[in-house]
Amino acid sequence: MLSFLCRVFVDSWVGRVVVGLFFLTFVGWGVGDVLMNIGTERADVVARVGPDPILVPAYEQALRTEMPQIAQQMHLDDPSQIPAATREQIAQQVLQRLILQDEVALAARQHGLLVPDSAVRAEIFAIPAFQDKNGKFDRALFNTRLRSSGMTEARLIELVRAEQASKALMEPIRNGAGAPAILTRRIFDLEAQTRRVDIVRVPFAAQTPGAPTDAQARRFYANHPWLFEAPAYRHARIVVLSPETVAHSMTIPDADLHHMYEQQAQRFNTPETRSVQVITAPSEARARELLAMWQGGANWDAMQKSAGKDSASVEMDDIRISSIPSQDLARQIFTAPSDTVSPPVHTDGGWAIFRVIHVTPAHISDFDSARPALQAQALAERVQAQIGERVQKLQDAIAGGGLDSIPSELGAVAVAGNVDAHGMTQEGNPAPIPGSNAVRQAIVARVFSQPRGSSPELLQAPEGTWYAVSVDGETPARPLSYEDAAQKVRDAWMDDARRHAADQAATTLYTQAQDGGGLAHIQPAVPDLVHSAPFSRAHDVNEVPHDVAEIAFRLDHVGQSLMVEADGAFYVATLTDVSSPDPAAQRMLFDRIRTTLSQAVADDVEMSYAQALQAIVKPKPNPSAINAVMSAVSGKGNPEAGQ
Repeated sequence: MLSFLCRVFVDSWVGRVVVGLFFLTFVGWGVGDVLMNIGTERADVVARVGPDPILVPAYEQALRTEMPQIAQQMHLDDPSQIPAATREQIAQQVLQRLILQDEVALAARQHGLLVPDSAVRAEIFAIPAFQDKNGKFDRALFNTRLRSSGMTEARLIELVRAEQASKALMEPIRNGAGAPAILTRRIFDLEAQTRRVDIVRVPFAAQTPGAPTDAQARRFYANHPWLFEAPAYRHARIVVLSPETVAHSMTIPDADLHHMYEQQAQRFNTPETRSVQVITAPSEARARELLAMWQGGANWDAMQKSAGKDSASVEMDDIRISSIPSQDLARQIFTAPSDTVSPPVHTDGGWAIFRVIHVTPAHISDFDSARPALQAQALAERVQAQIGERVQKLQDAIAGGGLDSIPSELGAVAVAGNVDAHGMTQEGNPAPIPGSNAVRQAIVARVFSQPRGSSPELLQAPEGTWYAVSVDGETPARPLSYEDAAQKVRDAWMDDARRHAADQAATTLYTQAQDGGGLAHIQPAVPDLVHSAPFSRAHDVNEVPHDVAEIAFRLDHVGQSLMVEADGAFYVATLTDVSSPDPAAQRMLFDRIRTTLSQAVADDVEMSYAQALQAIVKPKPNPSAINAVMSAVSGKGNPEAGQ
């Protein structure tokens, strides 16, 4: 519940604690361990932290808060559409979060941390969600927001008081943590150190071995049978429902698009905007003095300093003519040429000089030009509104009659055919499964993991996609005969021969570099030798592949050489320079590293403290109450029953 308060009303430290320590609740006690603490407990208590109970209504309230957010992330209209397993997992996580929050609050009380009413009142009055447009606390808005969130005033006060007490306990613990200077310097040296190499690339494709004889090809075929076999195929029927497939099933009437065009006139009819630098002066004489300096070549920084106390300077980006308070000044700015300092202009507030630095012309899109954008927007809005309902209908249809009873109006796409583990058909083409590569990979993986003949199940893939698979046939992998694979064998032999030739050439260069002190000392000179720019562990350069750079940082001294295979080539490189900059020269990087390390140390301290609380407090969940709520949340009941 406290995390709900933080998400809805308060951006506070509790979010950091919950995120940073959440996994400890699984490690520290976990559902399995918790259920061992079985004892007699009231039916309305789901867990007890010391003397404090976590009541069923509070648990259910937290779930009602969590479920809609998860549903929205899954592109569902209603939490009831969340799969049962996911709902049960959410229920477990919410309970563990509530226990962690109560443990911290209990520790705060045990340390005698009391929060006065005035501090609670000030904290609530400062919450932006309860303030009017003038930034003042609005009682009517306060009541409305509480009603809409299902929270009482007493509960909010209780949560804020507990949060402030917990904050008073945890912040000193966190703020007292800092990164040791020696660790900061060590990490800085690792990240900021730069190196240079001399490097040469020996590509496989540049090698020209002769074609294999028939005997060589047959021997290669016999020695590499795994390279020459027809893959296993599975015959699958697949149904896919995604925002894209639903959109393809929809048609937006022209009347609706015209209405949207009229409603969004400002979006498609934008007036001219200008970016301008303006200096105002109390008198014409002062304005002309500043004008002379500007026209004489002074830059904007110098002009701002010269304006001093009696004048003002401002830079405005992409403003419209209506945004300038003075009509005379606005007219002058929007008629002046670009990159020219204007003569003084008399305004209601005094005198002004200016320079237009950028002009964005007016842009008008007629309906035909705007139509694609309008249609995409309308489709996205309608898909968002309907996808959850369609997922539920698809799930019901599959449960009722399998993949043979999918209503055509849902916008689901059905495909069937043989596919291998890489998503390719027997003809060597990508299987026509709708969706991105990530979606296709998830579906193909399911095809090869689902038992043949098992009932289809609606599952979620990446990017808001839902799918179901039915596997009704399988063709095992089989070896290809030499005659069928002859061309593949020759191609594979040539690839292997090219790699071997490149390996020999690179090995010769590497040996010469090792014996002679580096690539630059080889005679005759190595062709295509490149002297790299400096690179670091954090920043590669184009001429040095990441694999080469990674090994270069393991070398002890200048003059050492290395050989690496990467990206269809062998690379030979010699370390030529090692540079370790002074922290004073890269203060921004040094400070960033120190801040990041201090944050990590503070997180570790918080996690250690939370783990200690778990061992001291030993929360005692009530399995019967937990199971009742989880059963409801998992779809066997109604979580809101009795509310």
